[in-house]
Amino acid sequence: MFENLIEVLKKNPRRIVFTEGPDPRILEAAARLKQGGFLTPVLVGNPAEVEAAAKAGGFDIAGLEILDPAAYPRMDEMVETMAELRKGKMAPEDCRKALSQGNYFGTMLVKMGVADALLGGATYSTADTVRPALQIVKTKPGSKIVSSCFIMIRETEGGQETLAMGDCAINIAPSEDELVEIAVETAHTAKVFGVDPKVALLSYSTLGSGKGESVDKMKNAAAKVKAAAPELAVDGELQFDAAVSPAVASIKCKGSPVAGQANTFIFPDINAGNIGYKIAQRLGGFAAFGPILQGLNAPINDLSRGCNAEEVYQMAIITAALK
Repeated sequence: MFENLIEVLKKNPRRIVFTEGPDPRILEAAARLKQGGFLTPVLVGNPAEVEAAAKAGGFDIAGLEILDPAAYPRMDEMVETMAELRKGKMAPEDCRKALSQGNYFGTMLVKMGVADALLGGATYSTADTVRPALQIVKTKPGSKIVSSCFIMIRETEGGQETLAMGDCAINIAPSEDELVEIAVETAHTAKVFGVDPKVALLSYSTLGSGKGESVDKMKNAAAKVKAAAPELAVDGELQFDAAVSPAVASIKCKGSPVAGQANTFIFPDINAGNIGYKIAQRLGGFAAFGPILQGLNAPINDLSRGCNAEEVYQMAIITAALK
């Protein structure tokens, strides 16, 4: 998967801003990206502090751009732009204060075209990465929410098995219409990673075998996805066994375009999603990449604060390739 994404980036040069420049994990990943030559890192932070941290860790970042909010020559322009975007909600002095922080400063660099993508969260919370994105970059046309998905990969004898699972990290209890958006966006993300999406909206019921409010929500959402994106192979509501097992599908929902071969899974809420992807990761042997944020006007992603340099490197490639 990463070989394919790197080839995409080689053909489409992109710049990715890291909001936590002095962090050793960021510096190790940035040095590796610099060596690879297919993606240009931009580091946010005080240059002396960033360079000292790089020297201490033995990371070669020579030639990489380091942008300091405290000495950025376009800061007045940046403040003016953000004040216009936040008109009636934030005064210019509030914008200037916010832009002194790496998360807001980095997001505005993307908004102003200085960088193409952003990766943060090594020290910031998810909320501190998503909030500036919503306030500055905003959702793309046609999107009302930000959602997330995980790309799950497992090595097999025949090569590689790749799945997409959403939403496992952002929306706690999505409505029918929000599930429609999550399903369409997750299918789009799946395609970026070479998956021909077959979308299953999951439930404890298969096509009416069970009753309940959650069942109705997934059934209705599936119908709305079919109407909104007729080009997608989608079905629901489906139990997980019916979604992935041809034998079960032949009994429970014969003739479904998805059942028995689903590879893109939409969960009814964050509880099911978070539990589901972690079961696949811990018991199923899948590597989990994400959460990948969906619905924004630009590629912006959030790291776990417990991430390592390898995860930063991988998420940087994934994020940049989403552009």
